[in-house]
Amino acid sequence: MMISTQRLLRYFSLLIGGSFLFLTACQPKNVEPTPPLEETMDWVISRFYAEFSPGELKNADQSFFLSNLTPQELKVLSTQYWKFQVNEPVIVSLMIDVDQKTIPFWVEEAGFKKTDLKVTNEEFTYQVWRKEFPEGMVELGIPGIENHRIPYFVSVGKADKESKTKLEITNVFPDYQELQSFQQGSPVYTCWDLELKTYPDELDGDILLATNRGRPRESHLFQAIRETNFPSSGAPDQIALSWSGDPKTSIDIQWRTSLAISDNTLTYWEKGSTDSIQVNSNVKELYDRLVYGDSRVNHHHVSLKNLLPGTDYFYQIKSGNHTSDVYSFQTSNDEDEFSFIWFGDTHNQQDWGDLIQKADSKFPQTAFYSFTGDMVDHGLYRNEWDDFFGYSGQVFSKKPLMPIPGNHENQDDLGNQLYYDLWSLPRNAPTNTPEESSYSFVYKNTFFLMIDATQDVNLLTPWIEEQLKSSNSEWTIVMLHFPPYNWQSAYPDIVEQWIPLFDQYQVDIVQSGHVHNYMRSKPMFAGNAVEDFSKGTVYVYSVGTGYNLFPIGEPEPYVLVQENSSYYYQRVEINGKRLQFFTYNSEGEVVDKFEIRK
Repeated sequence: MMISTQRLLRYFSLLIGGSFLFLTACQPKNVEPTPPLEETMDWVISRFYAEFSPGELKNADQSFFLSNLTPQELKVLSTQYWKFQVNEPVIVSLMIDVDQKTIPFWVEEAGFKKTDLKVTNEEFTYQVWRKEFPEGMVELGIPGIENHRIPYFVSVGKADKESKTKLEITNVFPDYQELQSFQQGSPVYTCWDLELKTYPDELDGDILLATNRGRPRESHLFQAIRETNFPSSGAPDQIALSWSGDPKTSIDIQWRTSLAISDNTLTYWEKGSTDSIQVNSNVKELYDRLVYGDSRVNHHHVSLKNLLPGTDYFYQIKSGNHTSDVYSFQTSNDEDEFSFIWFGDTHNQQDWGDLIQKADSKFPQTAFYSFTGDMVDHGLYRNEWDDFFGYSGQVFSKKPLMPIPGNHENQDDLGNQLYYDLWSLPRNAPTNTPEESSYSFVYKNTFFLMIDATQDVNLLTPWIEEQLKSSNSEWTIVMLHFPPYNWQSAYPDIVEQWIPLFDQYQVDIVQSGHVHNYMRSKPMFAGNAVEDFSKGTVYVYSVGTGYNLFPIGEPEPYVLVQENSSYYYQRVEINGKRLQFFTYNSEGEVVDKFEIRK
């Protein structure tokens, strides 16, 4: 369907605080400023929710959405996605993935012409659309409404190749887009290791504008609407414990209510005591505009401190006129005996929810749970976190959860903000990384190093060494999403920088996910198998759902146990200088076990 260029504007995108001022600063006086993309998209989706049913929106094709946008809304989608200023006439080239079935509606209407030119990187081929612009502001539109995951990128070259003026590109919006030479090896996306491989002579000497690969989500309309299986209400739910402080003397408690409920209090008391303490929750609104009928919820959090070690406590939540059940938790003590359970990838699946509830029932003495990433499929989809909590029942209301993120929590390099909003974790991450991304904590006689391996390895390495060097615990357990030893994907930077540290500081176990089966290595030191646990580190990866996705062949030399006939959870029991490790399948059977003694 051809859309007239006259049909174009009112609200939509992923703008950062302060961007609206940037957009309006250069507007002529007495001219109504163009609303930013994010604002427009919020408005559009809210209007669609009011005018159409979920079924109509889910089954609609692209022409339905475009034909129901106003001229003002279309103008925003055509001009407010990407902007920059040039100091002389230029030719702007759009590199559009050849497999994108629908060219963004505004491209031809804006005057871009398709050429026979092609650009490639290691994985994709792009067709080239070009247009000449005069000196001034260049305004470009969205990469589409269908969330095609390979967005277009841009090059800018002089219209007059003989011009002696130095081409300058300024006032780039969004300002994180990178300007660099258009040449072999230049990255075409800011957070994706894809580099220019081949390109035509016509683009030689251009300036390349790389972009974030997650930006198509800013304008996602087609097949975008989601519904939650567990909508919010006035009653508190998604009640979960974690630790941001000392497990002996503190606990963090978080829960959800509908947006209508902001007045929440938590009452807690020591077992056997008639005295209680009441605290008000800290409230943050969580917004996911594509969750139909439940896009905004309130997330509540309290942090209890100065608790008594080794003590049972009870707590109850009052949300408006709703009162929760009474729940309990126990603070840590000085006894060197405990157990914990950890999962590999779970991807918010119901079979994993059934599994953790079985594990919780079978092992009620479990001190806490941990996850090595990919807890959900899409970390920024709030309805998937609703599944995660809903399918797990009340497990986390009784036992803390200490997770780390995987690549699915930070899908398309858009960050883990919703993950951080949902959990309260220690804030001792490396400098220049999100403060709850990587962290460490001590539980009794064991040091836990929780590494967000999706962050920059070079930033993490000095922190990992400092953390390991400063620990004097009996046991050291490391968790990270990407397994250093695996048959599927190579992680040379992790292997090169972190395994020598695990060797040097005698890490006992490294636990991972990502690869959808189960593997336990032989004790490893300096890349080689050694004869016993005292001389090396055991590497284990596991999966909590979706097993057998990748058939496994002959075991690698480092493999001791390899399994992909089920999905699993791992229970680790520590008693002084003895560690026992058990892996259970979905039927509750032990499929692997080992013991380390010191």
